[in-house]
Amino acid sequence: MDGFELLPFISVAKQWQSKKILLYFLAVRDATRIGNPRCRADSFALVKEFELYAFWRYMRFGVSLSPKEIVMDQSWFEMRDVRNRKLDNAVWIPLRAVNTIDHQGRYGYIGYREEFFGAGSVAVPIQSRNEVNELNWSSIGPHHPHHCDIQEGRYIPSDIYEFGQENISGIHLVLEQHYNSQDVPEWHLHQDFIIVLNLKRENDTWVAPDEGYVEVARLHRTTNGTVFLLEVRADHLKDYLSARSMALYISCYRNREEIVDDASHIVWTVNPLVEDQNGDRWEGRVTELHEGGDLYGTSMAVMHVSRTDVDFEEEVPNLEFPKDKDVRLQSWVKKHEGRKLYRVQGELWRNEWIEPGDLSVRIRRDTSPPTVFFITDSKGTHESKATLVGATKWLWFRPGVIMSLAHRRGGTLRWYSKDTGAVSCSLDCGVHFGINSIGLVTVFAKDIASLPDWQQKIWAGYNIGPEARVSDELLAAQMRAMPPNTKAPEELLPVVITRLNNITLDRYNFRLFREHADFEKVLTLSHRFRALDQMTLLGLAKDLARLTADSIDAAAIQKVVKPPAGQKWGSLKFLESLVATRTDVKDARSAVGPLFGIYELRHADAHLAGQFDEILKLVSIDRSLSFVFQGYQLLEACVSSLTRIADILEG
Repeated sequence: MDGFELLPFISVAKQWQSKKILLYFLAVRDATRIGNPRCRADSFALVKEFELYAFWRYMRFGVSLSPKEIVMDQSWFEMRDVRNRKLDNAVWIPLRAVNTIDHQGRYGYIGYREEFFGAGSVAVPIQSRNEVNELNWSSIGPHHPHHCDIQEGRYIPSDIYEFGQENISGIHLVLEQHYNSQDVPEWHLHQDFIIVLNLKRENDTWVAPDEGYVEVARLHRTTNGTVFLLEVRADHLKDYLSARSMALYISCYRNREEIVDDASHIVWTVNPLVEDQNGDRWEGRVTELHEGGDLYGTSMAVMHVSRTDVDFEEEVPNLEFPKDKDVRLQSWVKKHEGRKLYRVQGELWRNEWIEPGDLSVRIRRDTSPPTVFFITDSKGTHESKATLVGATKWLWFRPGVIMSLAHRRGGTLRWYSKDTGAVSCSLDCGVHFGINSIGLVTVFAKDIASLPDWQQKIWAGYNIGPEARVSDELLAAQMRAMPPNTKAPEELLPVVITRLNNITLDRYNFRLFREHADFEKVLTLSHRFRALDQMTLLGLAKDLARLTADSIDAAAIQKVVKPPAGQKWGSLKFLESLVATRTDVKDARSAVGPLFGIYELRHADAHLAGQFDEILKLVSIDRSLSFVFQGYQLLEACVSSLTRIADILEG
């Protein structure tokens, strides 16, 4: 490829605005052997050679480079990327692994490439560390099955690993169970680990319900169901190890190999090259092979032994040990043939310690130093659980905290009165809150300080300095011991819907609202904290319309009232006409009117600004108030309308 041939490719690269491709062309311009994918020109230091060659080949001939032609460079086998990382710093720790990360081609032929990672582990008492350092991949690797052992009449459970002259005991946190040649083996996470951390298994993951159902351990399987990796979250593992005064000893093995027809790109000074450093042993080697996988230049001795004294016509043969004269021996030598190939291989053996945590907050209930702080006064003073646990003061939060907590898995939102309730992001951890005069959430400081740290962090993200008074209803309940006798519309909504269904069932023999799969979910989402801005306010209106207008059984109502000839009614008009059979038309229209307004709000983006204001008036929403209060007014209008309809139909 000369300079003239490069011009159209440079033009394409500029059109693509690809800096990397332009670098490719600069490298090509200065290279001495353009067509060679293993060109050693210095200018190629900027890019991987096979990428350049693949691009050049595609542009020149329209043919893509196949994986067989892509040769891994020396650094891939040397594994510097892996050797520089320590498992003790990882977020997820492999307890057991038999993982073929990559496999291409067929062994013994060009294009074969494989990367394998294996790991085995044992948890041991901290005082036994020195003895454990003698263990390695051969001792605790995943090729060892787990089963009980009986030594001199003493039973050793399958989870116990004994070693050394003093029979030091460790435990396997993962147990592999073999069935037969057909059923794939199963891996079991140690029951003690599961129980003390209060984990729940869901398919191939273990979650912690007390921590918002965070994943703590997970199994990985191949497409045929074979398990190849079980890993656990480091934070929980170290908590467990700390509680048991143990450390985890892991022995890992990693192999990277490839078969090529030219190994000149591997420039190790000795073969094999061995490096031992800090518990790691790495070996790199290049092995000459015949195509097919046999060692180059070798041969194989074959011996064939058979008996000559067998009577094949005998129905029940009963043969004794043969005599020399009845044995025939044949032998020959087979020389391996095939073109010369090279197996390039890098192997890494590593033994590592996973240290226990300094504290065991979950299991041993150690007290951790404060890490979360809250604004407690108008001066911006920040305090933590250390001082808030014994304080008689309140904290202020933006209303978005309720959505963040209640709509997590395991989260709940309950109502005690019009402006107070309990919210949690984990079952059994409800926090009593109140809504103050400007729509902020206020909470007694001790209630926040008593929460686990991970929950405090969620609250802290919405914490602000004091603004307006503490919720009147919250103070009445907590300080005056006089809980307010008010009701939240969120609490009344499902009650009045059920009431209406019962009334129409008794009077007309049908339920006013049809049941649908998402009814309970939509009902749970129908609360004032959904309304944090205009878009979410309209989203709340949409869900209320789904519970009311969209759920009304218009076909059933039509059996009681019918539209005039030529007219087509919607569900709300049918409801209005049904109500009008029990009162006058004006009263019926007034009762159902807010539901019409809620229905129109779902299409608010299709209305002009003036029309939008009129719709808000229909549902008695004051736009000067905070969105949380607008959400309350929307819910109140819906509940009041349904209650009035129920009173009319029941009267």
